[in-house]
Amino acid sequence: MIQDSSNANPNSKNEISIRELITKIQLGLKYLIRNWKIIIAIGVFGGIIGACYAFLKKSQYVASCNFVLEDSKGGVMGQYAGLASLAGINLGGSSNEGIFEGDNIFALYQSRLMIEKTLLAKANFNGKDQLMIDRYIDFKDLRKSMQKDDKLKNLSFSGDPDHFNRQQDSIIKNIVIDINKNSLTVSKPDKKLNIIEVDTKFEDEAFAMEFNNKLVETVNDFYIKTKTKKTAHNVFILQKQVDSVKSVLNNSIGAVASALDAAPNANPSLLTLRVPSQKKQIDVQANTGIYSEMVKNLELGKITLRQETPLIQVIDKPAFPLDKVFLGKKKGFMIGFFIGAILTTVFFISKKLYHNILN
Repeated sequence: MIQDSSNANPNSKNEISIRELITKIQLGLKYLIRNWKIIIAIGVFGGIIGACYAFLKKSQYVASCNFVLEDSKGGVMGQYAGLASLAGINLGGSSNEGIFEGDNIFALYQSRLMIEKTLLAKANFNGKDQLMIDRYIDFKDLRKSMQKDDKLKNLSFSGDPDHFNRQQDSIIKNIVIDINKNSLTVSKPDKKLNIIEVDTKFEDEAFAMEFNNKLVETVNDFYIKTKTKKTAHNVFILQKQVDSVKSVLNNSIGAVASALDAAPNANPSLLTLRVPSQKKQIDVQANTGIYSEMVKNLELGKITLRQETPLIQVIDKPAFPLDKVFLGKKKGFMIGFFIGAILTTVFFISKKLYHNILN
């Protein structure tokens, strides 16, 4: 009986394919070694390009600010909110829970609204007040290209942002995208701590400093106002109600005095003469009770507002001189060399594979 050779060694095909793979790799390496001069030459050319790029590229300055964010939740605030709820008043203690929890505050820093407000704010550069966006356009050399377009030639950003035209909104949008992509980094260095770090990186050292300070100030103010907006509104309403009740109480006290002055020596046997003053006294007593309760509710609301206001404490502000980031000539040469050598190697391998497939 003749034995089937294909069943005698079922791994023969795999062994052959492995041998072929090793042989092809060896041939490929020999092919690359034969062309090593070309690979090195193109790598050196890429290194020269990288060194030139490093020489021409402007240095950037990094401004860093870190602050601690502590949010009061529950505790005393929850107790006072519970007491107020017994009186039928909602102080809004839990209305904003979760608004900026987790990574949402990072998204707030990178939002167009916050960056736009920062860009449209004024800062002092060399003793002269200037809009941040105008300073950005100047050191980015965008003014030259804007002068070539009649619609952008005399464009100004000093007006009301709500009434900006299409060209103004378009420029702001592009600047915001560029800042988010290349210049702004918001991170949490330690996941266990509530310390947030904001880094801004620009070619203009003064702008990097002012933009960082103004952005942190703008976002943190917006954060606090939003977190306490409903509670602050409730306190405002309670204050108006207290003032209104106090005014009514004062009028009632004045009315009692007027009623007594109208009959200073009233005959005790004539009870009708004492009715007006007694009615006014009842109004005074009722308004006094209402006023007392309203004042209590107002104080509870103020305590809740203070407890709900988050604590934002800046730890380190950016200070001159800022850290300088630049691409050295040696580093630029090495990066260019490796990119050129790798791309050339890939080209030769692809060429070899192409010819093998045709053959």
